[in-house]
Amino acid sequence: MFPFEVSFPTKIYFGIGELERLGQEAKSIGQKALLVTGGNAAKRTGLLERAKALLQEAQVAYLVFDKIEPNPRTATVDAGATLAREHQCDFILAIGGGSVMDASKAIAAAAVSGRPIYDYMRGNPSGSGQLLVPVQEALPIMTVPTVAATGSEANHISVLTHWDTHEKSSINGPALYPKIAILDPSVTFTVPARVTAESCADIFSHLFENYLISAEGTHVQDGISETLIRLVVEHSITAIQQPDHAEARSTLLWASTLGISPFAAGGRGAGMPLHGIEHPLSGIYDMAHGRGLAILSLPYFEQVILQDRPERLARMGRHCFGVTMENEGEAARATIEAVRRWYERMGITERLSDFGVTQQSLAQMAEEAVRIGGRGIGYLPSSRKLNESDVIAIYEACL
Repeated sequence: MFPFEVSFPTKIYFGIGELERLGQEAKSIGQKALLVTGGNAAKRTGLLERAKALLQEAQVAYLVFDKIEPNPRTATVDAGATLAREHQCDFILAIGGGSVMDASKAIAAAAVSGRPIYDYMRGNPSGSGQLLVPVQEALPIMTVPTVAATGSEANHISVLTHWDTHEKSSINGPALYPKIAILDPSVTFTVPARVTAESCADIFSHLFENYLISAEGTHVQDGISETLIRLVVEHSITAIQQPDHAEARSTLLWASTLGISPFAAGGRGAGMPLHGIEHPLSGIYDMAHGRGLAILSLPYFEQVILQDRPERLARMGRHCFGVTMENEGEAARATIEAVRRWYERMGITERLSDFGVTQQSLAQMAEEAVRIGGRGIGYLPSSRKLNESDVIAIYEACL
């Protein structure tokens, strides 16, 4: 296990009914909020009106910015930051899924600096991101997640897409940690089955990516990751079939927060290579991030982990998917099949071609995956160095 540092400064309120704290907690960090949300779900479910009423009761002024799209775009972030500055908002309130929370963090940074958010991204050819990231200054942020997926409610990461070039990458920094997060599982009862499945695949990927290529001796982290994976698999089907099942939704929401936290990932000396491979897909084809991860994960297991770390696949299968084979190779292959069956039960059965991906586009996506996901080192770090041909082979396997 490698040395690591843990910073988890977000104050979290978790539980059914905790949404009622929103007004008073918002008042503790600012006087006027830019309330950031998407265009449909929060309105359709009545959550937006409830949030506005709670802010009014606490005498907190607000301005609604409801333009955030899936795979949030830099132009939308810039518009939100301009609005926050023009109306002198002194904090950002994010109510939505991962896209809303990621966009809100970026808005908080750009509102303070006055710079286009693309200046912060690795894809910017000027190299300005090297000076601006990690982000040290931003407006205070408060989050209310409406989907259990990204863990963005309590981390310092924001993933954005620059639509002009279709480049998708992340920014981060201590100023992007939300001050307060309200995690009310009842808010997630209205999440559709399709989105629930994609979200569970996202949580799973956050957990398995660094687990499978981890340094030796991460016993505590391994135990946390294995428990969370097992719980996500167990409760995903219940949440899909019974959307208002409080226990299932609560379990998934807390697993989402912990899954990308340093408690599960710290000390491993490992990153998230599959995210680097997926980002060009959702950046170019605007497909759901979690679904893209699920589609790519099976060939990643088969072509990379099965060859390099079969014992880790086997261990994940035994601890999380009920695999019983003693032989490591057989257990590893059985694990891949168990994951495939779980995806099928959740309704994730597509190929990349179902989203318009063509053979001709693979080389460009692989180049972008290595260039941006590799952060300038010329490969994606995994159980081995993944170059463009490795990435193309993974794309081809699920085309």
